[in-house]
Amino acid sequence: MNFNPELDTIKTYEAGKPIELVVREFGIAPEDVVKLASNENPIGTSPAVKRAIIDHADKAHLYPDDSMYELKAALSERFDVGEETIIIGAGSDQVLEFISRAKLNETSTVLMTQVTFAMYEIYARQVGAEILRTPSYEHRVEEFLPMMAKHTPDVVYVCTPNNPTGDAIPHDDVIRIIEAADPDTLVVIDGAYMEYAAAKDPAFRLDPQEILSYPNAIYLGTFSKAYGLGGMRVGYGIAHPDIIRALYKMRPPFNISTLSLAAAIAASRDADFVPRSLAVHREQIGRYEAFAREQGLRYIESYTNFITYLFDPPYDATSIADTLLRQGIIVRNLASYGLNAIRITVGTARQNDRLFTGLSEALR
Repeated sequence: MNFNPELDTIKTYEAGKPIELVVREFGIAPEDVVKLASNENPIGTSPAVKRAIIDHADKAHLYPDDSMYELKAALSERFDVGEETIIIGAGSDQVLEFISRAKLNETSTVLMTQVTFAMYEIYARQVGAEILRTPSYEHRVEEFLPMMAKHTPDVVYVCTPNNPTGDAIPHDDVIRIIEAADPDTLVVIDGAYMEYAAAKDPAFRLDPQEILSYPNAIYLGTFSKAYGLGGMRVGYGIAHPDIIRALYKMRPPFNISTLSLAAAIAASRDADFVPRSLAVHREQIGRYEAFAREQGLRYIESYTNFITYLFDPPYDATSIADTLLRQGIIVRNLASYGLNAIRITVGTARQNDRLFTGLSEALR
């Protein structure tokens, strides 16, 4: 059977290994598996979210409110933006798909860093667009600006903080990129981990309201990380109404579930959960930095809920990740991104104890 030829250029996205796979392959009890590969919130989610899911369970046979009025109202209040500037997606990556389908075709070009979220390229290649990359895995404004001037890309992706590396680009540099872009270039600011960056250093904070002031930019956010709703799949985009209207033409009806919608509304109303989540993270990531210094490892300064360890020979990221996996510790091997590195979600104190013990053994 023949399929679109663009598929020949696309690598299938590989998600972090699930706990169930490790249980099946290695015979490890589920409670003994430590999953630190997918940047999920280690403390779970808000009790208010759990109650909302239970309260709405008897409505699972009903389609959700397709206007998503309550969720948009909550986001509108949180960011001080109009509801007409918001689009909801099944994760922020669904909004990325809308962007590719609405903006790109086989004559288009897309600019991104050398190492960044794989779905940018996958969605772009699905519609035949050409991929341009800066030389570095880090977001460097001095690399973006000349490439933008030379190629006038149709879409520019700025992932800050960046997944899978964890670095971030300062606020002022992001604004320089947006202001340097051609009026017909859509600059996508992916702020999936922005809560962590803003808490660490205000110089890296980006406000969706400010991004909204530019008619050629869109800000993406998610409930999957700081809010602990990875399994619910709820994200959003905030942009000029003209952009939102175009993206709405790509959106299928009822694109998030009744339970996901209820969970996101409850999460957005809980003022205490995210600060508590960030406090746990701040306490634990310091242990990862100290471990790296003790072991003589290089790491990328993290503005996210994960940290990336960079290895030099004779250390090999693949063998280290495999050794940890056989101990029931799941991390993300970044060899497929061209990095001799592993990405580790910063877990709870107990999970991190296991990781440090296992990684110490693997390094020996």
